[in-house]
Amino acid sequence: MLVFGATTSIAQQSGGLARLQSASMEDARFGRTVITLDLSQGVPWRLFTLDEPRRLVLDFREVDWSGMIGEEVNSSDRISALRVGRFQPGWSRMVLELAEPMAVEQAELQTQPETGLARLAVTLRRSDDESFAKTAGAPVSPGWQAIRPEAQVAAQAGQDGPLRVMLDPGHGGLDPGAERTGINEADLMLQFAFELREALLRTGRYEVFLTREADVFVSLEARVAMAQQANADLFVSLHADAIAAGVAHGATVYVLDEEASDEASAALAERHDRDNLLGGVDLSGADDQVAQVLMEIARLDNTPRSAALARHLVNGIRNALGHVHKRPLRKAGFSVLKAADIPSVLVELGFLSTQQDLKNLQDPAWRAGMAAGIRDGIEAWSIEDEALSRLRRQ
Repeated sequence: MLVFGATTSIAQQSGGLARLQSASMEDARFGRTVITLDLSQGVPWRLFTLDEPRRLVLDFREVDWSGMIGEEVNSSDRISALRVGRFQPGWSRMVLELAEPMAVEQAELQTQPETGLARLAVTLRRSDDESFAKTAGAPVSPGWQAIRPEAQVAAQAGQDGPLRVMLDPGHGGLDPGAERTGINEADLMLQFAFELREALLRTGRYEVFLTREADVFVSLEARVAMAQQANADLFVSLHADAIAAGVAHGATVYVLDEEASDEASAALAERHDRDNLLGGVDLSGADDQVAQVLMEIARLDNTPRSAALARHLVNGIRNALGHVHKRPLRKAGFSVLKAADIPSVLVELGFLSTQQDLKNLQDPAWRAGMAAGIRDGIEAWSIEDEALSRLRRQ
């Protein structure tokens, strides 16, 4: 038996991961066992059974199990043992070993709109060996695992060390960015950067840096310089746009191009680059002629890598959330993307001027999905880039 579930929450929280707050497993009347998990927020989940030995498996995207002790939460005679941990990057798993055949009678995750807290309740009922064997089996679920485990192993084998990622939460300090109903872009992006950093670090394959960790002003030139000083392997700038007229919805990913892909992209680049003026920095004259030639040579290699990163990020976000902007891949002359030797993209997570996007950006469950999508996109890109790097070296 396979059960899928997903939930959303409207409460504001600071953490990017759902955390287990309490758990209980108790036997009830008429051959039933009730499993209850209280989480700090709702997350996508699934449930299935496996045979030989009999197990109940619950997967989550994703849960921090810190502090859970099996003996303290399990008082059921029908559950002989349990274990929890990270199943694969972005996914957490709970495995319950069953002392006898049990069938899933009911499974449901509900959230409290006022607090965002979530409760998963699973009811098992006594079954028989034949019925259990017929319904047991690991599911093949397209889209659930965005990256195959064997591909992850291949990516790790090709890297000398962890991938170094520079996250750039846009704006800050005297430049709050876009603003709507008392909410500003700078604060939202800093919170999301913390959550994305946590999602990347939990894989164990990334070293993550932030261009700012507080509501402070950082010039565009300094952001690029920080990525270079950290010897970053890629640079991801995080923003949330707002438009004065019309309705726009969904994430977009930009790569550097002085010729913007459309007028809206050109206008957006101009707005995001306004902190050049605020900080008194002009990148356009920062390089002499020789340095400019060397930078252009470096960009011959770097430009297609940035384009590939953008493409994988769009796919990762689409797989995680189900949608992106109707034209998700774009180009613009963002100064913050001008590191010649570092693949760089700018991600617009959504539009503060669109009510649904504004609500999403304040929803911890939605942000967790977005963080997972970006993480999966980076992972897919790193696999492809490592394979292509061998050809480039040849």
